[in-house]
Amino acid sequence: MSTPLQAAALRSLPDLRARHPEAFRRLPRGRALGLAALLAALALLGLGLWRLEIAPGRLLSGFGQLLGFLGLMLPPDPGSWSRCLLILHGLGETVAIAFLGTLLAALIAFPLGFLAARNTTMSRIVRFASRRLLDGIRGIDALIWALIWVGVVGLGPFAGLLAIMTSDIGTFGKLFSEAIEAADRRPVEGIAATGGGAPQRIRYGILPQVLPVMAGQVLYLFESNTRSSTIIGIVGAGGIGLYLAEMIRTLEWQAVSFIVLLILLVVAAIDALSSRLRAAIAGEATRQGA
Repeated sequence: MSTPLQAAALRSLPDLRARHPEAFRRLPRGRALGLAALLAALALLGLGLWRLEIAPGRLLSGFGQLLGFLGLMLPPDPGSWSRCLLILHGLGETVAIAFLGTLLAALIAFPLGFLAARNTTMSRIVRFASRRLLDGIRGIDALIWALIWVGVVGLGPFAGLLAIMTSDIGTFGKLFSEAIEAADRRPVEGIAATGGGAPQRIRYGILPQVLPVMAGQVLYLFESNTRSSTIIGIVGAGGIGLYLAEMIRTLEWQAVSFIVLLILLVVAAIDALSSRLRAAIAGEATRQGA
């Protein structure tokens, strides 16, 4: 026999079902949409695997060839002392391309970030044009920019520097504008209440908040651009990528492994250094905020 409480619940069930039909569906709408999206993603994955002819058998057979290449690469050996000096010169050129390209891109993107930010640009037309310009620059990969600049200024590290700089202008512009828009409004409102104009609001209300964030972003992209500079060197934009492509073309696998090992060591060193600098900048910003 049912208790009075159960009987009351049964009597009120039709009323609850009428008030909250979503809760009494066997498959709620949100869950049904999620299941449909999952099935669509799985179907798209299967179609992609079929159209691209991705087969596990081909992958397994390729592992044998990969192990063969690794055997040819050991031990790492540049071949001669003169070639080692050339490789080290190319590695220094790569780091210089990444550093100068990142620095110039940050300097150019700094004012563009303020033009693209919603809280520092009053004109919607200027903000829209700045954002679309940054989107257009960012939409072209650094390797494509390298091919373009090689055709414009010729082979060499200058083309690589311009490629890194151009590609990073769009990235920095977007990151800087987002950091500016995320700044706390209270310092800006306080400066405005004391009669400060737009330059004072930006200089004393926004810049102290966003400069540590921007510095961290610049350091991170410098580390990333060190790897990118290696790739763009393969198309003739200077740096160690040119020597890497040449060693692969002539099947000198021990020299290839020596170059790859040097790139890994340099990237690891830059990563460790930039991590320490980002931590120091974040700590300094925290102390100033406190």
